[in-house]
Amino acid sequence: MTEMKIVRHSEQTLRTALISKNPRLVSQYEKLDIREQRLMNEAFQPASELFSPITLHSQSDWITSHPEAPQDFEEFFSDPYRKTPSPEKHSIYIQSIGALGNTRVISEEYIKWLKGYCEAFFYGLTVKLLEPVSVSATRCSFRVNDHTQNLQIHAGHILKFLKKKKPEDAFCVVGITMIDLYPRDSWNFVFGQASLTDGVGIFSFARYGRDFYSSHYEGKVKKLQKKSSSDYSIFDNYYIPEITSVLLLRSCKTLTHEIGHIFGLRHCQWLACLMQGSNHLEEADRRPLNLCPICLRKLQCAIGFSIAERYKALVRWIDGESAGTPRATPKHSREDSVNLPKPVESFKEWKEWIIKCLAVLQK
Repeated sequence: MTEMKIVRHSEQTLRTALISKNPRLVSQYEKLDIREQRLMNEAFQPASELFSPITLHSQSDWITSHPEAPQDFEEFFSDPYRKTPSPEKHSIYIQSIGALGNTRVISEEYIKWLKGYCEAFFYGLTVKLLEPVSVSATRCSFRVNDHTQNLQIHAGHILKFLKKKKPEDAFCVVGITMIDLYPRDSWNFVFGQASLTDGVGIFSFARYGRDFYSSHYEGKVKKLQKKSSSDYSIFDNYYIPEITSVLLLRSCKTLTHEIGHIFGLRHCQWLACLMQGSNHLEEADRRPLNLCPICLRKLQCAIGFSIAERYKALVRWIDGESAGTPRATPKHSREDSVNLPKPVESFKEWKEWIIKCLAVLQK
């Protein structure tokens, strides 16, 4: 299949997926702010400029290769296993594993950008950073991938490590790393893995660097001098991709998609949406940063935010309005206080889209 295929649902199907036919859920929908309803109703306007159908580009795309039952709002709402934040468990924790940037300053700034993005996206929850740890601290298995010659760490072992470290007030703990992951010996790699029951996830941004697949990638290991499987020194000074705007965009997408799963949102098959599954990088890049109205209603039901306030927070993040940090730093200041500008060029188009949504919400 070389020609693109559009997955188009009828207006009635989309209306039911969003609002449901269950009288209780219909009246719950009707109690929402009328402006929020007006935005979400765009889901079933065929000519909507805000939300469009999913396009499949090849047989290897997720929907074609992983048939799964779609999840509408009603199924999400009545899922008995779904975890919801509570006043006691109200924080998302981010744990970095290994260095994320080429210097400590870059690592620290980058994780702050991700923290700020998650705070805006999951508006109303607190996002906290755990002290960074080295790969050796996790005691995970590792290997050199036969195809790419890059180091990989075992995702399942890291999930166990995160589960042990989970703070009392955590809704979930997500680990992030620049080292490639594998879920089991027979698998080539995995972008990320989560355990919904334990509320933990681990995601790697290794393959989001622009040179991961090229032959001169500096993270290649000629051969693993196996002194012992507990010798983690091979990870010291291991190559780290440059943090570009595209890498920031991809990591924000992956992080929010995977935390979405921990909230009980399954892969979206309704409209072009962040929660669509992706099999490969090209497909992940085509996914938008935003949730379709059906997934937005799911997340709003779980957290309870005002849609307009959440969108405003996302615009503030893109505009780089953090806690009033001054941009200019004196020449003689210590390296620690360097203020790296956030590379948000790749988010500009999305910002324009959010502003269109805000216009609908402020009519």
